[in-house]
Amino acid sequence: MSTETSSILSGSAAAAGAMDAAEFNALFEAIISDTPIKEGSVVTGRVIRMAGDHVVVDIAYKSEGTIPLREFRDKEGETTIAVGDDVEVYLESLEGDDGMLVLSKEKADLMKAWDAIQEAVDKDEVVEGTIIARVKGGLSVDIGVKAFLPGSQVDLRPVKNLERLIGAVASFKIIKFNKRRGNIVLSRRVLLEEERAERRGETLKKIKVGAIIDGTVKNITDYGAFIDLGGIDGLLHITDMSWGRITHPTEMFGVGDEVQVRILKWDPETQRVSLGYKQLREDPWSHVESRYPIGSVIRGKVVSIPDYGAFVELEEGIEGLVHISEMTWNKRVKHPQKLVELGQEVETVVLDVDLDAKRISLGMKQLDANPWDVVENKYPVGHVLEGKVRNVTDFGIFVGVDDGIDALVHISDLSWSQRIRHPSERYKKGDDVRAMVLKIDKINERFSLGIKQLSEDPWRTVTGKYFLSQVVEGKVVHVADFGVFVELEEGIEGLIHISELGNDITSEAYLPGTTVKVEVISIDPHEQKIGLAEVTDGEAKVSPQQPSRQATLADIKGAELLGALGIKKTDEDEPAAEDAPAQEAAAEEAAVEDAAVEEPAAEEPAAEEPAPAPTEEPASADEPAEEPAPSDEAEAADSDEATE
Repeated sequence: MSTETSSILSGSAAAAGAMDAAEFNALFEAIISDTPIKEGSVVTGRVIRMAGDHVVVDIAYKSEGTIPLREFRDKEGETTIAVGDDVEVYLESLEGDDGMLVLSKEKADLMKAWDAIQEAVDKDEVVEGTIIARVKGGLSVDIGVKAFLPGSQVDLRPVKNLERLIGAVASFKIIKFNKRRGNIVLSRRVLLEEERAERRGETLKKIKVGAIIDGTVKNITDYGAFIDLGGIDGLLHITDMSWGRITHPTEMFGVGDEVQVRILKWDPETQRVSLGYKQLREDPWSHVESRYPIGSVIRGKVVSIPDYGAFVELEEGIEGLVHISEMTWNKRVKHPQKLVELGQEVETVVLDVDLDAKRISLGMKQLDANPWDVVENKYPVGHVLEGKVRNVTDFGIFVGVDDGIDALVHISDLSWSQRIRHPSERYKKGDDVRAMVLKIDKINERFSLGIKQLSEDPWRTVTGKYFLSQVVEGKVVHVADFGVFVELEEGIEGLIHISELGNDITSEAYLPGTTVKVEVISIDPHEQKIGLAEVTDGEAKVSPQQPSRQATLADIKGAELLGALGIKKTDEDEPAAEDAPAQEAAAEEAAVEDAAVEEPAAEEPAAEEPAPAPTEEPASADEPAEEPAPSDEAEAADSDEATE
C-alpha cells in the first residue's frame, strides 16, 4: 500500500466512521485500484513466511497467496527459497476457496520460458537445452519447456543409438514454434551444417594431393574410417592404414581419435578425398630385396591360413606365402592347418621375390631332404615292389610307395586281357598289390607302375599260334556297332567285322559268352589286332570286297618259291581286294578306328601294313642252293603253294 494511500486512510478515520458499509467498500476499492494487478499475469511478490509445505507470498494486494513448497525445490530436492526473497509468480485467481490469492511459481517460470522462446524465434537465436528422454521418432529436450528433437536432426549422419545422448547439453535451432498449441521442434543438424560450411572454406584452401592434414575419426566401417578434416570428410581405407595386416579398422582407430593423414586423391567436383595413414611411414618393401635374398632361411609368424597355403609375417608390413605345395614333400596333406596354426613361429626358405607385385614366395619342405632324390636309386625301372592302394580314380589306382610318395598304375597297365571299364571293378582302398616300376620322373615328381607287366604279354606268341585261314573257336566278349569281339585265349581278342558276320549283329548268336567258330583273316601283333570272319556251315563268310589285310610268312616264302621254280602267278591268284571299291576300304578303316576307340586291345590292323615276318622263323628250303633251310620251312612253303 502506498504512503499516499496510508495518509488518506489515517487522516480520514473520523469520516470513515460516519460512512456506511457500501460507501466504505467503494472508497477502499478506489484507493487500491492504482496497483496494476490482474488475473493471468506474472507479478512480483515477497516470501513472508513458510507454513508447513506451503510458502506464503505477499504481492501488495489486500490478501496474500500460498504456493506449494515443492515448486521451490531443485532436481536434488533442495529448497531454493527463503523468507524475505522476492519471487515472480503467476496470478491464477484473485480469490480462492479460502479467500486468499491463487498463485503458482511453476506457471510463472513457464510463462517466462515461452516469452524467452518467442523472443529467440523472433530474433533467430540459438537456444540451449538438455536432452532428457528418448521418445518416438527422436528425443525430448528441456529448454525451459519440453521440446521435440527429431532423430534426423540430431547429427549430420544418422545416429543409431540415441539413448547414449540422454543427459547431454547442446545448442539447438528452433525450426518450428506454435505457442498456442505448445509445439516446439528443434534441430541440432542445422547448426552443425552451418558450422561445417564455415570450416569447409578454410579446409579447401589446405587440401592438395600429398598434403599432410589433421582430422578426427568420425565413423568406422568394416572397410575403413571416415575422417573429418574440417567440413569435409575423407575416407581412410583399411588397406591404407598399415603396411602390415589388420582385419578391422578398430584395431588401430576409435571414433573421436585425432589422427594425422596424407591426402592421396582429391576430386574437387565430387569433393571426395582419399586418405592414407601408412604413407606417413617408409614403405618396408623398399629394402626387401637386400634383406630377404633368394635362398635365405628366415623365421616368421603365421598370420593367415587360407585353403591354398599359409601367410607368414616376416616383419611389420612384409608377408610371404608358403603355398601348400611347398609345405611338405608329402602330397597327401590336403589343408595347411594340418601342418601349421595361427600365431605359430615357423622357419622358411625364400624361393622368389616379386617387388612389382609385392610378393614373396616361401618354402618349408626345402628345409627337409627331398625323398625324390633317393627314390630313383631305390626303385630302378623293372623293380617289383609291394604297396597298398591309397586311392582309386577313373584313370587308375595310386599305390603308396614311401612316406609322401604315391605311384600311379594307369588303367591301361592293370591287365593284358581283362576288359576293365573302371579300376574299382578290381581294386579298392587298402588292397595290397604287387607292381613293376615302369618310369620315374623326378622333375615332375611322377612315379609310374604296372601290374600287367608282371606277366608275359600274350601277343608276343601270337604269330606262332595263329596264321591266315586258320579256323578256331572263341567266346564272344563284346558286341559293338561295327562288329563282335571274340576272345581266342586269355589276353587275345579278335574282331569279326560286321561285314564278316554270318547273322545279324543283333542276333542272340552273339550274346556275350556264346562260342563261335571263326577264321583268321589278318594278324598284326605289333598293333595287337587280329581280324576274323565267322565260319558258317563249314565255310567262312568272307566278303567278296574284303581285301587281304595281311601276308603271312608262308605267303611271302611261297611267292619266292614259285619264282625260283619259274612259275608266274596269274591275275586270278591276286587277292580279290584289288577289285574292291575304294569306298569299301575307307568304310572298313573307319570301323576299325571306332573299334580302337572302344577297345584298344582289339583294334583291327590297317590293310596296307603287312605283318613283318618273325625274326625267329628259319629261311625257306627252296631258296637258292647257297642258302639251305630246315625241312619244316619247306613244308610250310609247300602247304602255301598247294593252297594257291
